[in-house]
Amino acid sequence: MNSRITFFEEKIARVIGQVFADDEPRTLYDPARYTLSLGGKRLRPLLTLMATDLFGKDVDEALDAATAIEIFHNFSLLHDDLMDKADMRRGYPTVHKKWDANSAILSGDAMVIEAYRYIAKVPVDLLPEILDTFSAAAIQICQGQQHDMDFEKRTDVSEKEYLEMIRLKTAVLIGCALKIGAIIAGAFSRDAQYLYEYGINLGLAFQLKDDLLDVYGDPRTFGKKIGGDILCNKKTFLLIKALKNSEKSQRASLEQWLSVSDFDPEEKIRFVKNIYDELNLKLITGNLIEKYYLASLDCLSSVSVSEDRKKELIELAENLMYREK
Repeated sequence: MNSRITFFEEKIARVIGQVFADDEPRTLYDPARYTLSLGGKRLRPLLTLMATDLFGKDVDEALDAATAIEIFHNFSLLHDDLMDKADMRRGYPTVHKKWDANSAILSGDAMVIEAYRYIAKVPVDLLPEILDTFSAAAIQICQGQQHDMDFEKRTDVSEKEYLEMIRLKTAVLIGCALKIGAIIAGAFSRDAQYLYEYGINLGLAFQLKDDLLDVYGDPRTFGKKIGGDILCNKKTFLLIKALKNSEKSQRASLEQWLSVSDFDPEEKIRFVKNIYDELNLKLITGNLIEKYYLASLDCLSSVSVSEDRKKELIELAENLMYREK
């Protein structure tokens, strides 16, 4: 990875390490500190700094906004894990497992408030636009999460519906992170919008890659158990496509596995993955990921700065495209 990107990541890590550092009571803030300490890719705050740097502005001016975005992102994961009853996040126990559900709810609420406190630190003349951009993304993430929960009760979710759900739940915060960085840098509104669209397409590719890795990834590098989405009948692109493309006998067997409550986890994963293999869904999903990846690069090409300055964002998109975790 580019040394300047590493420098940005170190800046983000230092600031995130200070969030809630000395706040009391510990029973409220320890789960939040724990969540933030698990690291992850720090993709969203990194994109905020990269967008600011793209237009030649000092990235320190975007650190508060980047921190707000990372805090909000981790809040959404904390509550998402609770709603999904997930046991692991980034290779560690989730907050509701390490503490309890009430701690996850209240600590998550504190994280939202802290995120807005950091957003409020941006230059006052930019605050209305940045606050609107951030709040729009925040409510869209809630909309996406509700769609995701609604899909759990349905077997007729369409590809279009699923892609809209992940656009809301995942992609809009990536787009928001880039747009806010561009606003702080004083970019033209059209360039900020091109960066937002770059982020939307990148986010769609990113989530589809997650869907793929959950089935075909290496558990030693992915950080989660492989097949988790299969075990909880999560409506991923692969499952939706399998239900649509399967023959009558395949669909009947698949629906039977979706309806049973008492099963051998390894057997279910093996069976569903076998159907995915028969339907060539690894390749189909990979092709869709590449479509959004190329669309993201097309949006980035429209941003009115020199191509040389875009190299780091191109490199980042490529790394996400071919990642294994």
